[in-house]
Amino acid sequence: MLLCEDDLIKIDPQTSQNDVDPIETQEWFEALESVLQEEGSERAHYILEQLLNYAHQAGLSLPYRATTPYLNTIPLDKEPTYPGDTHIEKRISALIRWNAVAMVLHAGKKAPELGGHIASYASAATLYDIGFNHFFHAPTKNHGGDFVFIQGHSAPGIYARAFLEGRLDENDLANFRQEANRKGISSYPHPWLMPNFWQFATVSMGLGPLQAIYQARFLKYLHNRGLADTSQRKVWCFCGDGEMDEPESMGALHIAKKEGLDNLIFVINCNLQRLDGPVRGNSKIIQEMEGSFHGAGWHVIKVIWGRHWDKLLARDEQGLLKRRMEEAVDGDYQNYKAKNGAYVREHFFGKYPELKAMVAEMSDDDIWRLNRGGHDPYKVYAAYAEAVNHTGSPVVILAKTVKGYGMGAAGEGMNTTHQQKKMGPDDLKAFRDRFNIPIAEDEVMEAPFYRPAEDSPEVQYLKKQREALGGALPARYVTKEKLTLPKLEAFKTQLESTGEREISTTMVFVRLLSTMLKDKNIASRIVPIIPDECRTFGMEGLFRQIGIYSHVGQLYEPVDADQLLYYREDVKGQVLQEGLSEAGAFCSWLAAGTSYANNDLHMIPFFIFYSMFGFQRVGDLAWAAGDMQARGFILGATSGRTTLAGEGLQHQDGHSHILASTIPNAVCYDPCFSYELAVIMQDGLRRMYGEQENVFYYITVMNENYVHPALSKGQEKAILKGMYRFSENNKKQPKVQLLGAGTILRNVIQAAEELDKHFNVSADVWSVTSFNELRKEGLDVVRHNRRNPEGQAKTPYVTACLAKTEGPVVAATDYIRLYADQIREFVPRDYHVLGTDGFGRSDTRAELRSFFEVDCGHIVVTALHALAQDKKVAADVVSKAIKQYKLDPNKPNPVTV
Repeated sequence: MLLCEDDLIKIDPQTSQNDVDPIETQEWFEALESVLQEEGSERAHYILEQLLNYAHQAGLSLPYRATTPYLNTIPLDKEPTYPGDTHIEKRISALIRWNAVAMVLHAGKKAPELGGHIASYASAATLYDIGFNHFFHAPTKNHGGDFVFIQGHSAPGIYARAFLEGRLDENDLANFRQEANRKGISSYPHPWLMPNFWQFATVSMGLGPLQAIYQARFLKYLHNRGLADTSQRKVWCFCGDGEMDEPESMGALHIAKKEGLDNLIFVINCNLQRLDGPVRGNSKIIQEMEGSFHGAGWHVIKVIWGRHWDKLLARDEQGLLKRRMEEAVDGDYQNYKAKNGAYVREHFFGKYPELKAMVAEMSDDDIWRLNRGGHDPYKVYAAYAEAVNHTGSPVVILAKTVKGYGMGAAGEGMNTTHQQKKMGPDDLKAFRDRFNIPIAEDEVMEAPFYRPAEDSPEVQYLKKQREALGGALPARYVTKEKLTLPKLEAFKTQLESTGEREISTTMVFVRLLSTMLKDKNIASRIVPIIPDECRTFGMEGLFRQIGIYSHVGQLYEPVDADQLLYYREDVKGQVLQEGLSEAGAFCSWLAAGTSYANNDLHMIPFFIFYSMFGFQRVGDLAWAAGDMQARGFILGATSGRTTLAGEGLQHQDGHSHILASTIPNAVCYDPCFSYELAVIMQDGLRRMYGEQENVFYYITVMNENYVHPALSKGQEKAILKGMYRFSENNKKQPKVQLLGAGTILRNVIQAAEELDKHFNVSADVWSVTSFNELRKEGLDVVRHNRRNPEGQAKTPYVTACLAKTEGPVVAATDYIRLYADQIREFVPRDYHVLGTDGFGRSDTRAELRSFFEVDCGHIVVTALHALAQDKKVAADVVSKAIKQYKLDPNKPNPVTV
């Protein structure tokens, strides 16, 4: 067929310049167009894939492009009909915008230091509005509810919507960021501060995306294990384009594809600006994000251009408009929205005479109204509709917006807009007029909150839309489910002596866990989470016993299939084997630990990791766990700076308890013996799942094998309080009190024996299971006494324990001195602390304990020196001990080497 030039399908002129046979190219286009029209997009997609495969087989080196043209992914003719009343929704959106701004301005008037953010929600308003009006499901009898991770800086807009719904009142909004001594609302999403409102802590930035991936995965886990029907539920995660520079934001994208998380939708608000300036001034963040997400296997939906661009794009016969869109970088696009229509005419369209002619009949105001996709409800709705119906992979929506949209000269599109917390009289009036807010001229500068009457069309529509989707969001609902928990007697074996058998506390934990997995009342609720260290911790027996969760089951025969403890993956597997990702594993723990508030289902997660790679690496997430009131157990295994022995500096933990102590609702223990661990874990079950306390447990366990004694009657309460007398020496000779924790307690016990045998000194030995808990209790008592000067004074537990004893007090642990030093103010006499300050290193345990000066000899010398200071023994006795234990007086301080 002979084609004339007018028949040719128009292609990019930049590309066509290199076309040696445009007629042949046109024939290929027509063939593809015919397939699309007659057989549909799936057939066309199949043919193109086969052609690419054939080209690869033929040896063609095809360039890889992870990006598509800088256009909307969904063409105009594929957009669904919009189901809502756009007029009323526009009114609702305007009122939310106004109240969000008013909230920040009110806080600023009370105290400028309170701060607040206007610009982020201003850019994202349409993205949230469409979701709340048409997509976000609340929990109902037949639907478990969607999860919506709100970008932290957009909180004012979420509060403003709740105000229109009647969930918050004017007093709440007026007390934005004022929570200390009044009924205020929090700066960002904080479940601890607003436990009936917020579900997820999404600040600091980057934590929301990572959490969302693993929450979506946990929903699949619950479904595949038959614990809950989560098939209808979606996880929506709202992020900013600047936020995506955080490693946590992008670091687990491949997990979402690998796990088949088609219940996950990221909405990235691409307003092109971060806190100080452009996200990518010299390129395009949307194209960069598209490439990254495409490469990770996500379905990408770009929402770049609003509907006012549709007619211009339809007239773009030569492809020049598309070319110009590709040429301009984000720094240019920011300028276009910070200036005006005349500037856009000259600098965007004006580059090519043909484009300038295309808009010649448009006024500058018409050009200014050419909107971005993220502000167009039709475009956003189309993207969301495609996202919720997509299957097989996670979805990301890249929506282009303007930061500070609607703020005008006060900050729209400007580098300073993120920090903008005020609006001048003219700017505020312009904002009111732009969004048609019914505030009188003489009131506008007071920025009053505005809510239409209850029976107004706006309020009724808003409530009707939410009722159709199950109710209000965000909202946090705590389960009323009760679990039947094991009594302490269930762990009888761990309460008894091990005789001559030596085991580690890590193995004790494994046996406690095995006992719980045999308890029909809680077995299915237990979630063991391990970052690729099962064999290190002696937990490989779980592979066969309960299986490793895999959403596809096991598609291969494991290499150890002929062995008893073979590597078994199963779609109903219980173990979450997370690979080498402490952050990912922690997010799985967080998903399980908040299931009681998110899934109406108690789950009991146990996350065990190398203690050095725990809190040190995921401290930000651990803080979020406290905020979100997560419940569960975290086990810091191979704990202690001298206990791990040969692994060296980066592996040896001497400070995780200090890090954990910063989280108010983290309950921390460092037990030495089997019975201590059993008592602590059983009580943890009681507190978290029986009494419904919003705490989580951090317990350190060791890999050192030794004999464990039996529990003595009546020790349980003292173990839980954090300190009990392990042994007592009542001989009439100089006296000292020795405190030990974790595995170093055994060195303390040995030191007590040496003091009695060689130096005629009596030592009482105290097992300190938690210096952290002792400190909490002591500080609470001190505070009570200070605030009640005329009342009955209380006595800190540490003080009460040591009050009727004699002699100086010496503490030794496998952690830095600060750990045991926490209780100094409650110790009634001289207090001397030994610890493992300094960098770790490889060697045997004995050598390491000598190096860090926490072995038996150093404990003995410290006790004798304390007695010498009290004139209870002579100084030469200390010198004798130094020689006896071969201690070098000139040895460098371990902190310095």
